Amino acid sequence: MNPVLAQWNHTDAATAPQAMIDCCGAQRWAAAMAASRPIASEEDLHDLADRLWSDMREADWLEAFACHPRIGQRGRAQGSERASAWSGQEQSSVQAAAESVLAALAEGNARYEEKFGFTYIVCATGKSPEEMLAILSGRLNHARDAELREAAEQQRQIMHIRLRKWLAT
Repeated sequence: MNPVLAQWNHTDAATAPQAMIDCCGAQRWAAAMAASRPIASEEDLHDLADRLWSDMREADWLEAFACHPRIGQRGRAQGSERASAWSGQEQSSVQAAAESVLAALAEGNARYEEKFGFTYIVCATGKSPEEMLAILSGRLNHARDAELREAAEQQRQIMHIRLRKWLAT
């Protein structure tokens, strides 16, 4: 068994959710993950994460989205130090982006938030700033309900990346 998972299985109930908050900022999801311990394997952890995420609703999704900085934004969102560091790694390609791309991302982020009422979220790992901008531009054409579900799917993908990072700590 993964040593991080084994240790977390025995962590007290009051602090166990914090590790999950670092992976996904939805409090209800993190509490449900912690309440489901012990978890036997990494595969079981990922399966449980998906199952519980599928039970979440708009308020949970919005809470998780709010923990992410805007794509191209410097600094922290509402998440923990660890989550903020992981966001920095995930968005590292933006550090070298041209000023014109950063300006377009800032404008697109503002339009997105005005239209949908929440932060543009995309699984940034492995994507160039130009790709993230193109995805943002395309998603601005969605209806709110479709976009909310797409953002929740992006959050799910990020959650799995972060679970793997957490297990490797």
